[in-house]
Amino acid sequence: MYRRQLLAAAGALGLSTLLSSTPAFAADDAPTVVAAYLAAWNAHDSSKAASYFADDVTYYDASVGKPVNGKDAAKIGVIDNFLNAVPDAVWTMKGDPIAASDKVSFEWEFSGTNSGAWADGTAATNKTFKITGASVFTVKDGKISTQSDYYDALGFYKQLGLI
Repeated sequence: MYRRQLLAAAGALGLSTLLSSTPAFAADDAPTVVAAYLAAWNAHDSSKAASYFADDVTYYDASVGKPVNGKDAAKIGVIDNFLNAVPDAVWTMKGDPIAASDKVSFEWEFSGTNSGAWADGTAATNKTFKITGASVFTVKDGKISTQSDYYDALGFYKQLGLI
């Protein structure tokens, strides 16, 4: 009853549209999209994880230095590669993400056991690892349009016994 009275009074002032709209977070806002993407990785569901990418996504891994372009290439070259090589992978956000407009960034920990071969033919080492890094995402129209990852690749390779 009170809400109707408030809306009627607001209508007289031309404010009914403002008061009748309930603020809510869209399901496709940047932090929500990135959190769902991270959850798909942790569920080891590469198709679901890739579903959060824009068709023309650019995935940049600073340790590689060359971006992967396109949803299918990023799924196969990054997500499938990691989840095949580390089937027990756990990707954990450390603290709260920083979000501004269409950007989201956070520090993370990635851990698991390298029990599968890497896409480049490097055999499994069967060694466990735990690395930290940071990612920066751009989300447009509810899809990840860019992802850039920064981490200690040397420490990662040392833990796996590859160097």
